[in-house]
Amino acid sequence: MTDITLYSRAWCSWCMDAKEYLTERGYQFTEIDVGRDRDAYEEMRELSDQTYVPTLVAGDEVLANFDTDQLEAFLNKHGIKP
Repeated sequence: MTDITLYSRAWCSWCMDAKEYLTERGYQFTEIDVGRDRDAYEEMRELSDQTYVPTLVAGDEVLANFDTDQLEAFLNKHGIKP
């Protein structure tokens, strides 16, 4: 099982969609609200080389600023299973 971290913000609709998608499919993930944690925001920025949420980190792979179709393709491409 791959460790998954989702960097998000409370008011972000794409972040809500990503959380719902992952939860409904049985993925375990750690959510970090970059709106509340400036250090986490900087960490996300370094990992993804951008400032947009949602940003998903799974192992060594990073997907930034995505919708659920892109998330599904990313998980399938990298063989990331719940």
